[in-house]
Amino acid sequence: MTHRTKRTRTLLAAALVAALAGCGTGDPGEGAAPVKKAAPVKKAAAAPPGLPGMPPLLDPNDVYAADRPNKLSPVVKDFPSRIYVPNTNSNTVSVIDPATYQVVETIPVGVQPQHVVPSWDLKTLWVNNNRGHTLTPIDPATGVAGKPVEVHDPYNLYFTPNGKYAVVMASLDRELVFRDPHTMERKKTVPVSCYGVNHADFSADGRYFVVSCEFSGELLKVDTEKMKVIGQQRLPFDGAMPQDVKISPDGKTFYIADMMAHGMWVLDGEKFTTPTLLPTGKGAHGLYVSRDSREMYVPNRGEGSVSVFDFAKNKLTKKWWLPDGGSPDMGGVSADGKVLWLSGRYDAEVYAIDTTSGKQLARIPVGGGPHGLAVYPQPGRYSLGHTGVFR
Repeated sequence: MTHRTKRTRTLLAAALVAALAGCGTGDPGEGAAPVKKAAPVKKAAAAPPGLPGMPPLLDPNDVYAADRPNKLSPVVKDFPSRIYVPNTNSNTVSVIDPATYQVVETIPVGVQPQHVVPSWDLKTLWVNNNRGHTLTPIDPATGVAGKPVEVHDPYNLYFTPNGKYAVVMASLDRELVFRDPHTMERKKTVPVSCYGVNHADFSADGRYFVVSCEFSGELLKVDTEKMKVIGQQRLPFDGAMPQDVKISPDGKTFYIADMMAHGMWVLDGEKFTTPTLLPTGKGAHGLYVSRDSREMYVPNRGEGSVSVFDFAKNKLTKKWWLPDGGSPDMGGVSADGKVLWLSGRYDAEVYAIDTTSGKQLARIPVGGGPHGLAVYPQPGRYSLGHTGVFR
């Protein structure tokens, strides 16, 4: 090989190395055009964690964090403390002063009032006149009833967590009716195939709610925003009659009282798989969470008792018996958390129970068939309905 050939090959190799360097990521050298760095890939904006328009939870680990003792909203802080008792058989609402345990007023309403329901904005109490096909508004600041609003088959009433809709549980019509939360104008009707829709509660993020169907022993799962049934199942108990529904403080579990299975069903709301039964007592009916989010009170209407469930221990820890029997049904916890108020459905009376000791504090005569009584005002920023589910 000649000297000239060696030199030519050396020059070619050097040129190739330079060319490869120009395509690499190293220093382009003085006078070379600067290398442009690739623009960072923009991540798509994440969807909001909850139902659009829903006030965020104060504590992501406790849906009831806004319900602490005496933590009253500015909207309700000056309202007189009262117990409103709908008497289904008397077509009246008995108003009790909790300081004296006395009925201070009796308000005539429509036919077969079932529940007294605080509105989402906390400003109105709606009496559900089921067979009268009306809602009677009561001003909780004055206790004065307003003009009834025509609403067909209002067995129970809820509000979406963003306050956009009222949801009427039209039990005999077999419908969920989404309405304007103020005027009650019908916006959308959702027919259901189960019988006796009556109680519900919403997921922690507000995106769905679970509904009990009393007369066919079924549960529904409903998409809040789409206003559409997305799940349905029959409870694994012959003759099941599911009643009140309540979500756990951590938002992971739904509990459904069942008056014929004599306990409460424990349900994974996200998976909506078959729930398991936790026996509590004969005729389990209502579900009410304590002000510290540690316990839940379960009135057993068929035996005159209240079972106490501990969330952290995941078990029943106490049972309180009414000294003279009774039929404890629906109700609520006082603003300070010290008293559990329950209607006596078959005994025309109301019970006041000490939440520390379980002792009966009072037994107050009211009208016939007292049902979904509301303690008002209660702590919380807004109401999801029923007898007072606040967040």
